[in-house]
Amino acid sequence: MHYIYCPLCGKKLIDKMAGDDGYVPFCEQCNRYWFDTFSNCSIVLVANQYNEIALLKQQYMSDTFASFVSGYITPGESAEETAIREVKEELGITIEELQYAGTYWFASKELLMHGFIGFTQKSDFTLSGEVDSAKWVAALKAPETMFPDRPGNVMYPIYRKYLKIIGLS
Repeated sequence: MHYIYCPLCGKKLIDKMAGDDGYVPFCEQCNRYWFDTFSNCSIVLVANQYNEIALLKQQYMSDTFASFVSGYITPGESAEETAIREVKEELGITIEELQYAGTYWFASKELLMHGFIGFTQKSDFTLSGEVDSAKWVAALKAPETMFPDRPGNVMYPIYRKYLKIIGLS
């Protein structure tokens, strides 16, 4: 979000030099810079001991099993805590080991996605109301239904890291 008016006092902001950051919106009344802000999310490739990954179907996004678990980071929560919480909420399973897989800019939604690979034992899912369906898919078969591999799709860099970890790339 790019600020035009001060969120505290409502005064129109001016552009003011902020050192190495260049010109940044500034409130003369509050004497405060307002740097652009964006949301942060965690995205998790959930994998089991059989080299299967969980793919979700969410009607608001797609009519196929196309996505990983993801969710917004809430204030006071770390990206890791969000990843574990979202998997528990959406799939009803517990992550046993969580590995960091990098950060990715998702430009179409102005989100910074914090990527993880979550390892768990294969079990049945207990789905939240946000998820229409989920299934375990053999890792090498997953791209058949995942969203296409193209710039901006943050799933594929995480997927490729997972394949490397398990020795399938």
